[in-house]
Amino acid sequence: MPCVFVGRRTTRATLQAGFTTLRDLGTEGAGYADVGLKQAIEQKIIPGPRLIVTTRAIVATGSYAPRGFAPEMRIPQGAEEASGVEELTRVVRDQIRKGADWVKIYADVPWGPDGRARPTFSVEEIKVIVATANAAGCPVCAHAMSKEGMRRATLGGVATIEHGDEGDIEVFRLMAPHNVAFCPTLAATEAVSRYAGWRPGTAEPARMKTHRSSFKEALESGVVIANGSDVGVFPHGDEARELELLVEYGMKPAAALRTATSVAAKVLRMEEKIGSVKAGLLADLVAVEGDPVKEIKSLRKVRFVMKGGEVVRRP
Repeated sequence: MPCVFVGRRTTRATLQAGFTTLRDLGTEGAGYADVGLKQAIEQKIIPGPRLIVTTRAIVATGSYAPRGFAPEMRIPQGAEEASGVEELTRVVRDQIRKGADWVKIYADVPWGPDGRARPTFSVEEIKVIVATANAAGCPVCAHAMSKEGMRRATLGGVATIEHGDEGDIEVFRLMAPHNVAFCPTLAATEAVSRYAGWRPGTAEPARMKTHRSSFKEALESGVVIANGSDVGVFPHGDEARELELLVEYGMKPAAALRTATSVAAKVLRMEEKIGSVKAGLLADLVAVEGDPVKEIKSLRKVRFVMKGGEVVRRP
């Protein structure tokens, strides 16, 4: 059970920060460790948020792998390769059998001669993935940064799109009537920019400018926006970073809070369990010092956390 002890620090940090439910979108080389971690939390072996897991993400054959090695070398991948109706159906079913609550696909990746983010799966292939997963009651989410990747994922029937760096108002308006929610992961883009040497107060790199512009068009389009930060790219326990950026990039604080509560619950198909404070739902409560509707940074001053009626942090 090594994954449990390695994961304990991050799950505890997330819970102490006031995030009582987390959707984990791919283990990236850790196989099915997320299933074990989820079970350890459910059995109260370790503290942590309730987890919704996807196990291994699914990628189109030949599109996503460590590069720079001799072509004949077979290098282990973090995600699972598959293509075509039969293979995709088998892989989706196998991941669900092994414990996936959701299925994740990479609708695009940086591949091809110029290394730009380009679509991988066809709309027809995505429809196969979605139909197979939905038959088992599992929604599908898609990593998609390019406009065409987002378009294909939307037409294929996914439930959420993550990142959307190059999205524009046209594709966001396509997502809205198809009931596809958008998780912008602004904090991941900011974190990667910091790792590359950018510092607040200096000129933003092109990637941040593109994502900022894309998010503005998402706000104007009316697409459902759910909180999703891609935490892990930056430290667990710092999840409030995404909510701060939602506000910095133009969302009202109250709306930002809803992206992480009632809106997120509906997107996760869990509105009958979490997301609101009312009779019949699980008692998930967080108290902070200050008023986050007036100052979103108050979310960093967590003083009390209750998960499912159990106090897990007190003053």
